[in-house]
Amino acid sequence: MCTTRPTTPSTAGFSGNVARLRRALDEAEAVLVGAGSGLSTSAGFVYTGERFEKYFSDFSAKYGFRDMYSGGFYPFAAPEEFWAYWSRYIFINRYMDPPKPVYDTLYALVKDKDYFVLTTNVDHCFQKAGFAKERLFYTQGDYGLFQCSRPCRQETFDNEQIVRRMMEEQRDMRVPTALLPVCPHCGKPLTMNLRADDKFVEDAGWHVAAARYERFLRAHEGRRVLYLELGVGYNTPGIIKYPFWHMTAQNPNAVYACLSRSKAYAPEQIESRSICINGDIGDVLERL
Repeated sequence: MCTTRPTTPSTAGFSGNVARLRRALDEAEAVLVGAGSGLSTSAGFVYTGERFEKYFSDFSAKYGFRDMYSGGFYPFAAPEEFWAYWSRYIFINRYMDPPKPVYDTLYALVKDKDYFVLTTNVDHCFQKAGFAKERLFYTQGDYGLFQCSRPCRQETFDNEQIVRRMMEEQRDMRVPTALLPVCPHCGKPLTMNLRADDKFVEDAGWHVAAARYERFLRAHEGRRVLYLELGVGYNTPGIIKYPFWHMTAQNPNAVYACLSRSKAYAPEQIESRSICINGDIGDVLERL
């Protein structure tokens, strides 16, 4: 079992590690991509600064928060205000394309490989870049789905149409009351399908994707697998990071690669088969 005591990135240097990763990618029989929020950050989906001011300066002036993340926890006084914020948030982070083509670059690198993607991201960028739906497992939900807030059943609902209407019809940071989303079965308010507590809905599609992921793992046991971790932090390391370390340790033919802005590490047990690169993920993928 791998410990969580990290090693430092390889002394081979940035260019040397990029070259090692290129060879590992070329030689891999399969690639398992593990993607966290750092990948979308590299693609330009940032929640502060200029992008926040561009889309939420009115909310910032009225409510006082200074980034999108904080806005998501603001105690809005009315559901009409709550959905004015969240419909705008969902629209720009789910239905708009990311500013930079990082996901497209990643797809070009793996599309001809036997690949699978495990991600905690909820912004749908993989499918927009061309990744096959049957090769994706979104473990933590999808901004594009609503669920019952109770929930009365394990079912989700596509939200693009209603989100676009909320965007178009909101005035003074409020949506019309008639647009407030409610469960068609029990009448309770709908909410985002995001894993935040024990009410997260794992619908039929979620379970199908989970089964496909397990089949991919079984089919590639002992083979030359590149575990490619991109922008994964330590908020939920048990989903991607620790399993990737463990699977690499169990498979002597595997290579583990970790790309991160500043926290690329690997345990000492797999150091000889690890490639850790600190830097902008988009830049690294372009160099590949």
